[in-house]
Amino acid sequence: MILFLRYEDMWDRALGGNTDEKQIPHWFANFAYVLIGFVFKVLFRYRVDGRENLRAFKDRCGAVVVSNHTSFLDVVLMYVAARPSQFVRLMGRDSLFGNAHGLAGQILSRVGAFPIKRDSADRTAIKRAVHMLKGNQLVGILPEGTRRGKGSKTPEIHSGAAFIAKMGKAPILPMCVREAENVKRKGERIRFPKISVEYGKPLVVSDFDFLPKEDRLDGCSWYAMREVFALHQRVPREQVDMVALFPGGRDFTEVFAAHPIPEHTPAEAIELTRPTEAIELTRPTKKAKAEQ
Repeated sequence: MILFLRYEDMWDRALGGNTDEKQIPHWFANFAYVLIGFVFKVLFRYRVDGRENLRAFKDRCGAVVVSNHTSFLDVVLMYVAARPSQFVRLMGRDSLFGNAHGLAGQILSRVGAFPIKRDSADRTAIKRAVHMLKGNQLVGILPEGTRRGKGSKTPEIHSGAAFIAKMGKAPILPMCVREAENVKRKGERIRFPKISVEYGKPLVVSDFDFLPKEDRLDGCSWYAMREVFALHQRVPREQVDMVALFPGGRDFTEVFAAHPIPEHTPAEAIELTRPTEAIELTRPTKKAKAEQ
């Protein structure tokens, strides 16, 4: 059992998926899940809904999981909610990996996280994420970048998730975390609200090809985040006030009212995103042929 590995070695290894590549040792990730999952279950009584939408991708196709971001707990819950049968490769701010004299980097990398440089086109991180998706791994991204309500920065939607999904030939899976922001409010004591996680229906990047080329990634990202907040608020997507949520960003409400985006099951999303792989999945295996 190796206790310490070079960061770069772990970032470039697989964790889950069905690739033949060398894997990050699973023992630490499994230990972290058991420990954190138990603590969260006791303290926050967390519940996961719509998990079947995530499980449908297991060993069949990669997916970009996107979520709202109001607390550090969002990242932990994105990881825990996918276990025990799947891993989410979390894309995190590069400065986090140097905390605690590098111990944070070891922990984050062991559970599959990898760094991205903020406010720049980090080609290395993008290339890693695309490679993971092509190996049928899950990549977790928080398109808002920073925690909502923290600091004076106006919330905005970054289009990196849509770009990575397009390059990795993978659907986008919206998810939301509820009540994590109420665990610790500024100036108040710690609370233990009941936290819930919910997965929605997957989105296919090619469904946004009707938009002008320069608007496709932004439009897709905007729509994905509207799906996230529809889940979060438990309302129809049309009732989400995206202008209030992202006052400085472009509003695509009228565009999508005139051109509704179709809903897909995970199986449909896989078929539309990777038609060749979908065909292969429908073919009988050698074992099945022998039984016929």
